[in-house]
Amino acid sequence: MFGVVIRMGNPVMDGGTAGRTLMGMADLLRPSAVRAAATLRLADHVAASSGNLEEMAERTGTRPELLDVLLRYLVDIGLFRRDASGQYGITDLGTPLLENSPESVRRHLSVDGLFGRADAALIGLTHTIRTGEPCHVATFGHGYWEAVNESPEFAEALQHADESGLSWDMETILESYNWSDVDSVVDVGGHNGTLLAELALRNPGLRGTLVDLTNVVEVARRKFSAQRLDDRCEAVVGSFFEPLPTGADVYLLSAILADWSDEQAVEILRRCAEAANPHGRVLLAEVNMPMHDAYLELWIRATMPAPVREVSELVALAERAGLRLTWEGPVTQVRSMLEFAPTTP
Repeated sequence: MFGVVIRMGNPVMDGGTAGRTLMGMADLLRPSAVRAAATLRLADHVAASSGNLEEMAERTGTRPELLDVLLRYLVDIGLFRRDASGQYGITDLGTPLLENSPESVRRHLSVDGLFGRADAALIGLTHTIRTGEPCHVATFGHGYWEAVNESPEFAEALQHADESGLSWDMETILESYNWSDVDSVVDVGGHNGTLLAELALRNPGLRGTLVDLTNVVEVARRKFSAQRLDDRCEAVVGSFFEPLPTGADVYLLSAILADWSDEQAVEILRRCAEAANPHGRVLLAEVNMPMHDAYLELWIRATMPAPVREVSELVALAERAGLRLTWEGPVTQVRSMLEFAPTTP
């Protein structure tokens, strides 16, 4: 209510130029409206329906009168235009909201997308500053990975994740470790199967099992099938907080621990140690998130509790989980490669 009063220029509430500037900087309506447009694919629907409101409302599953309000506001901020007959069109500024635009940012901005969901949780940033914990739980009541891996609306986003190929220095995992001596690997929390598929393609004798939650397991199964790896790679639904498949040569944890607190990281490593015992190994390919500036650091810290852990810290966590260091590989700008063995026979 007070924000509305300030915007209307109430002489008592108006804080002057600085106050109006701060109110503009803190405005939540504009980014929310842009993200609503991205989530509803409004640009594509405008293009496909020639801007007819009733047709767009039917396509988007929205109420026509409220969709009209949203579109009129998007006209006000320059993303769409409206002609004298009430038909809507897309401006140059709104073009990146088109799915097939060379500059498309629709998936990134959509709240049904992986980045969009993380961004949406930033409303709870104060929780992170106070506690050091990711703000997703404070905002939505459950964890980020729980949401994107279990909720059906994120299945499409996970399907398209990492389509461009390997990222975050995965070549270090593929090239620095001696995979020629490995017959079987369990990719613990293996996401959509990109890494495991590439391992299998480069090592024809390797058999792999991916363990992850529902949405990404379905994506991984399709990936393995498309690459004709069904006979050597499987994806099973499971959690790394629960018992893992036993008997594999290597239990791979790639970019997993940064998303979890020390206590949770120890539990994940302990599950790997239990499954690897007595002759298996646990290969930790942990990610180190580069912190270039305060903006990026705030975003990352609001998303994950431990984006940067030194090798010594990772070794200490592994020791708490019943593992001993057996090999220390390269440490790049974004990866730390460490192999462990169970300390108990």
